Amino acid sequence: MNDAVRNNNPAGNNNKHGELLDCCGGLNNVDYSKMDLTVTEAFLKHVNFQDSGFCVAVAAIIFNPFFWNLVARWEHRTHRLSRLFGSPYLACYCLGFVIILLNVYRSHSMTVAMKSQARWEVMDTTYVFYAGAALMVLGTLLVVSSFLALGFTGTFLGDYFGILMDEKVTGFPFNTVENPMYWGSTANYLGLALIGASPVGLVLTAIVAVSYKVALWFEGPFTEHIYEERCQRRKHD
Repeated sequence: MNDAVRNNNPAGNNNKHGELLDCCGGLNNVDYSKMDLTVTEAFLKHVNFQDSGFCVAVAAIIFNPFFWNLVARWEHRTHRLSRLFGSPYLACYCLGFVIILLNVYRSHSMTVAMKSQARWEVMDTTYVFYAGAALMVLGTLLVVSSFLALGFTGTFLGDYFGILMDEKVTGFPFNTVENPMYWGSTANYLGLALIGASPVGLVLTAIVAVSYKVALWFEGPFTEHIYEERCQRRKHD
């Protein structure tokens, strides 16, 4: 019977016991030298990662969310800004004004970096231009509508100053996309990169998206913690 079972195996099937098979033969069998990297190489040729303007833009992108999270948490813990300005509202307005200035500088530094580096003819088409324009319209809509829904203090970390909202905002655009202010801003930068046919703009936009994602890992749970503290205080009262 053992012979019969062995004879039923297809001839030439010499797979050793313990080898793993898959439909592609395993990634170890892929000849990476034959992969077509022409597009990637052409893209990277248009990006100068050592350019001073690029480095300044990256620094501004990373610094901004780090700064406002650090200052806001410090304020929540110590209330130093509120005491300095004599009011949590005034302190929040001042921090918000500083954040606006930092974001303006970030946008300026990204624009300078895009203008100083080469355009890519592959992106320099009418369709890409209109796609970029549509993204900027969408991004602006998300940013403006979320600001109107949250108000100034809701937008600029008023929660950390003890300026809490009565209830969670669930209307547009929050019923459409989570964190619309951040992703609207990212859409604006992506649209600007497409309009300018700028490969370095795409790289900088990706860095913006990653920096926002990291910021949300810190902001989301901490903001929920602030509102949970309020709920606990109300229960005790």
